[in-house]
Amino acid sequence: MVNVGIADLTLEQWRRLLRVALGAEPADLVLRRARIVNVASGEVEEGDIAIAYGRIVGIGDYPEGHEELDVAGSYVAPSFIDGHVHVESSLLWIDQFARAVVPHGTGAVVTDPHEIANVAGLPGIQALAEAAGKLPIGIFFTIPSCVPASPFESAGAVLGARAIAEGLALPNAVALGEMMNFPGVLAGDAEIYEKLRLPARRRDGHAPGLRGRRLNAYVASGIGSDHESTQLEEAREKLRRGLRIMIREGSTEHNLLELLPLVTDTTYPRCCFASDDRDCATLLHDGHMDAVVRKAVAAGLDPIRAIRLATLNTAEYWGLDGYGLVAPGYWANLVVFDRLDDIRPSLVLYKGAIVARDGQALFTVEQAIPEWLLDTVHVAPVDRGQLRIPATGRLTAVEAIPGQIVTRAIEVEPTLRDGEVIADPDRDLLKLVVVERHRATGRVGVGLVRGFGLKRGAIGSSIAHDAHNIVVVGVDDDDILCAIDAIVSMKGGLVAVVGAEVRAKLPLPVAGILSPEPLERVAEAYERVEQAARELGSTVPAPFALLSFMALSVIPEARVTDQGLVVLR
Repeated sequence: MVNVGIADLTLEQWRRLLRVALGAEPADLVLRRARIVNVASGEVEEGDIAIAYGRIVGIGDYPEGHEELDVAGSYVAPSFIDGHVHVESSLLWIDQFARAVVPHGTGAVVTDPHEIANVAGLPGIQALAEAAGKLPIGIFFTIPSCVPASPFESAGAVLGARAIAEGLALPNAVALGEMMNFPGVLAGDAEIYEKLRLPARRRDGHAPGLRGRRLNAYVASGIGSDHESTQLEEAREKLRRGLRIMIREGSTEHNLLELLPLVTDTTYPRCCFASDDRDCATLLHDGHMDAVVRKAVAAGLDPIRAIRLATLNTAEYWGLDGYGLVAPGYWANLVVFDRLDDIRPSLVLYKGAIVARDGQALFTVEQAIPEWLLDTVHVAPVDRGQLRIPATGRLTAVEAIPGQIVTRAIEVEPTLRDGEVIADPDRDLLKLVVVERHRATGRVGVGLVRGFGLKRGAIGSSIAHDAHNIVVVGVDDDDILCAIDAIVSMKGGLVAVVGAEVRAKLPLPVAGILSPEPLERVAEAYERVEQAARELGSTVPAPFALLSFMALSVIPEARVTDQGLVVLR
């Protein structure tokens, strides 16, 4: 990872840059009397920051600038970088995602767009990348390696090696996306071989629970990072085997406190932070990487080291030239705040321009969403018979674990009525239904789930990582059918139903997973459906976020997809 250099400057611009750096000519902008967080040296410096052509050209004493901003008493750090995120999990189109995260000090994200890819393939990625290029934030792409995630779920698209190679040629593509099909890697699958040997600078990993020889085999296949560790010793072993450890803290996945002891004086250069999945309400009210840094500092991590894990370490791993450091030659992507022990951005700069102040974005970008992305939900009629589970004695059920996306496969004695299995809310055993929604095949998978706590009704979503079929959990079959119908009529979305009536809904018509509406409106609607789920008895903090992972067939131990129950151990 290097500074941005001068390749984009003319000779005259370079000569002026030199004059500004030497103090012979005023800078475009000078931040005066800054307390500069130097994540390279681990110290706080005091001085001016001179900026020209969107980049930092000098640190020290710079008395002249065409524009000047006195930040005396405030800290200035490199803006934050999310090391691994699916921007689609915000439920927002990319312009509104930027409005959500930039005021929280985010200057760059490395995103794996496999959510939109599972619906719309390479054209979906290209549409997202085109829209991202117009925003005041660096958005870098890893190109999805597993679309569909596995043979056990039915996506709307397939990305083979040829399409992935085309994606890797996109201007801001930095790596092959997370290799989720680790069973295929370990089995020496020929198709995965063709993907792993593509000329990618990095190969992102996804290795939940892999240890010992299986971990050796996975890493030996060229994988460089992992964000799926949920236990400290699991992460420690992965670090020992050479993986860059991304400590994850999202809306559903809360791994930071468990893994933070991994970060020591010796290991910290091999660690960074990632959110993976953060919904719009969490982004609006809690924050993004600033919230992760605050939580790490509150748990005892040195503030400068915490900032480094959210800046320089991430930039170095992904090779993001010009990002992650307050130093000459780096982009002037900066965050200004008052306290190291409780970072709350008051000012955010991107390439030398002020883009957010006091939690408010100072930019607007109007973008037309391609019409073809607004018509992706195609479902064959579903009837009560397809929700039936015949009585067969003990059954394997899915046990959801709040705060995690891993599940347990449990054996249960189901409750029976008239020769078939029914939901039993008194035992927290509910029906889990997944409906194929891309090609109207009529496939419906049905199982039992424990962990949602619903006492009545049903909640449903067309966000079901990663294939994004319709997923519903419920007590009553009529409510489950009503939820499916409501999602189809919205062309995708979230819904809470009771008494065969919709209590709350959030339409998500963009690829069936995103809203075109403003951040604040989407967050308000999201909070309404979450509250409606709680009124139906849900006992988990984020029921729709948890529901979205119940069909993800590459995370142990048990899932239900449109093809039925999947057990991974």
